[in-house]
Amino acid sequence: MTAYSARRLPVHRGPAAWNAILPVADAPDLMIESLTADFAIVGGGFAGASAARRLAQINPGARIVVLEAGRLAEGASGRNSGFMIDLPHDLSSDDYAGQGCESDREVITLNRAAIAFSGAAVADYGIDTAFFDPVGKVNGAASVKGDDHNRSYAKHLADLGESSEMLDATAMHELTGSRHYVSGLYTPGTVMIQPAGYIRSCARGLRRDGVRIFENAPVTEIRRTGPDWMLTTQRGHVTAAKVILANNGHLESFGFETRRLMHIFLFASMTAELDVAALKSLGGAPRWGVTPSDPMGTTMRRIDTAQGGNRIITRTCASFLPGMEASEAALKRAKRVHHQKFASRFPALAGARMDYSWAGHLCLSRNGVSVMRRLDDGIFAACCQNGLGTVRGTLTGIAAAELASDMESSITRHFAHEAAPSKLPPAPFAEIGANAYLRWKEWRAGQE
Repeated sequence: MTAYSARRLPVHRGPAAWNAILPVADAPDLMIESLTADFAIVGGGFAGASAARRLAQINPGARIVVLEAGRLAEGASGRNSGFMIDLPHDLSSDDYAGQGCESDREVITLNRAAIAFSGAAVADYGIDTAFFDPVGKVNGAASVKGDDHNRSYAKHLADLGESSEMLDATAMHELTGSRHYVSGLYTPGTVMIQPAGYIRSCARGLRRDGVRIFENAPVTEIRRTGPDWMLTTQRGHVTAAKVILANNGHLESFGFETRRLMHIFLFASMTAELDVAALKSLGGAPRWGVTPSDPMGTTMRRIDTAQGGNRIITRTCASFLPGMEASEAALKRAKRVHHQKFASRFPALAGARMDYSWAGHLCLSRNGVSVMRRLDDGIFAACCQNGLGTVRGTLTGIAAAELASDMESSITRHFAHEAAPSKLPPAPFAEIGANAYLRWKEWRAGQE
């Protein structure tokens, strides 16, 4: 009898700040019974929520159950930077350009389909529009080298027929209140989200439409029982004809794609609420998002009261951790770096307190592909988002739902044509080599 057992469960280091700054969540629905469903989804983040919504669209009246290991938005969906990016955003490149114009045009079309899908959910579920703000983003450059990266990327975008706008140092200061940046490249298609607010609101909408979502329900085993699959949690079981694994890197925990997934942790810190004096000293716009011109640089974002308070988020420092768990020491190191990066950009606010610091789990493949396919008869994957969890998670969730519903679309065809994830070097060489490479890339990014 076929069975897949979880070798590990998610372990989070530090609070999920995006969730913590929102009002206290509703009490969770707990899995304390045995259920039968048509579809069971493991994971309640961007991929899981998108899969549930798409399944409900395709299969009216279907019994859909979502099993989330912790609380909603406490995992990766509450630990990212909240950028839904429409354009090529290849983290392994120098300037985010992808694999060539033809490939990048396809990626842009897919990313915009994901953003439109999420935008429709915002309208359908009555989600606060502050949680889904189509304001665009800026690649910030702090050096001549960074400016060169931006100009290279702008040329690539022009070749794709995409618009962008170069901002000078004055414009960057007017936007951010910081004189750290010598230039910026503005692109209008990014949606800045409050990721925890979006996910929690999606869950309310899905429940309204009959989807059952259980929290604190980690799946420990998936076992074949006749034509169906039984998913075992700590308190109950779900028996379903079809299962979607929307658990990103923890796909490997169930024995799939072993030694093919790269478990990268990125670290972030969020300030305490800035008072009136700090806001006056800072100046700039109340909301903005700046990604670094060098992909291994520092991401900065400012939010306002409608999104959880007047705060600034600093995100940088990457570690390859195949055990899928960040240490307290790594978090402390990252927090020190965050203070330094923050102070260099906002010297007048250098003493600002960081209320929250946390680690976020990303799953990448060496060749930049996702894992969206049939894993076994009735089991499908919506995983390996390659550091683009909001958009790529939405896409893989949509695609897995369509594949599980025997439906074909441009999204399913895209993932069907992707290669398998490349094998990683043997341990411990993979970990040593990857972390040395990441440290070198961070050093090379310099002021960015």
